[in-house]
Amino acid sequence: MPRPRPVVFGLYAWSPDYGYSYLHPANRRSFELVEPVGKVFEKVSDLDADSDWITLRYDEQQFLVRGELFKELYNKPPFGFGDLVEEVKPKGGLPPHQGLISDIFWSESQDRASFQLVERKRKLARIFEPEELRKVHR
Repeated sequence: MPRPRPVVFGLYAWSPDYGYSYLHPANRRSFELVEPVGKVFEKVSDLDADSDWITLRYDEQQFLVRGELFKELYNKPPFGFGDLVEEVKPKGGLPPHQGLISDIFWSESQDRASFQLVERKRKLARIFEPEELRKVHR
């Protein structure tokens, strides 16, 4: 499914304590494995007249969820899922990390995102702050 423009980023603070009625039965287990609290989602589709569900995207996965728990972020992350980025100032003379955004984490206290990358099909353990990365134009 193509990304809507402009992309709507938000949080979906669901946990098992809320119960499973907020998650579509077809993707309950996979959504639970994402551990959504503190992660940023892209809202792919709104509620329509025929459905009680919205579609959220996290990395390459999409989920149907009820819209009540979705909270739009107005301080939008500078990068989205799948964006190609590189490290601005690598440490110790090493070549800069370059990869695709695979995870976006949200800090409520700092009101901003941090990012995890996949480099050569391997997820890096390091979490990057926005100022440590720049977009690479393909």
